[in-house]
Amino acid sequence: MKRLKLDFDGRAVLITGAATGIGRATALAFAAAGAAVLIGDVDARAEHTVRDIIAGGGKAVFQKTDVSDSAQVEALVARAVAEFGSLDMAFNNAGLLPPTAPLAEQTEADWARIMSVDVTGVFLCLKHELAQMNKAGRGVIVNTASVAGLRADPGMAPYVAAKHAVVGLTKAAAIDYATAGIRINAIAPGLVRTPMTERWLNDPEMREKVLADSPIRRAAEPDDIAGLVLFLASDLASVITGAVYPIDGARTAH
Repeated sequence: MKRLKLDFDGRAVLITGAATGIGRATALAFAAAGAAVLIGDVDARAEHTVRDIIAGGGKAVFQKTDVSDSAQVEALVARAVAEFGSLDMAFNNAGLLPPTAPLAEQTEADWARIMSVDVTGVFLCLKHELAQMNKAGRGVIVNTASVAGLRADPGMAPYVAAKHAVVGLTKAAAIDYATAGIRINAIAPGLVRTPMTERWLNDPEMREKVLADSPIRRAAEPDDIAGLVLFLASDLASVITGAVYPIDGARTAH
């Protein structure tokens, strides 16, 4: 019988977008469970996450990485192997939000920016992570989608399109590597209190709007999301692949 414990001693995880929010909370949780953590991010605040992990007795390194650049992502994956000897797990979490506006008012520049990080970035991470994991014959990947990848919200057309693409990439990759010892799943968070969403939550009118269809009537905290990522990366989820898990306080249960 498998031990009912999230134990990642001796394993290495690559996390993108771990300077703040969900990525930071998940990096700290993986480290607390024994994993060595490599963070890729354009935000230098990821150094703070690394310092906090090391201060807690864990192992972590940071490499500045733009996930929309294939060479930088390839170098990040190579760093994991060079630094820790393997790449056992990956959490592709880096992402952006667009300005809130109807589709016709979204600019081509905003569209291109969102697609380059939220779609191309996930594709490139998958591409290079899977190449390494396929050589090793094992691995686990979790992608950050969104409830916006399962439904549509007003004023966010580029983001909705991008997160639907992440769901599709997750399912397609899971099928491609189902017999290779590699599992790929996605999480679909609802509203989470992070630096990216503070502008909504600090505006009473916008806060009411974004929480209007939330049965629990509150935003999640980053720690609320990290637990599912660790579970999906663990041996307890050994037959779970190609799945997308809402973490949204019943928002998509309507």
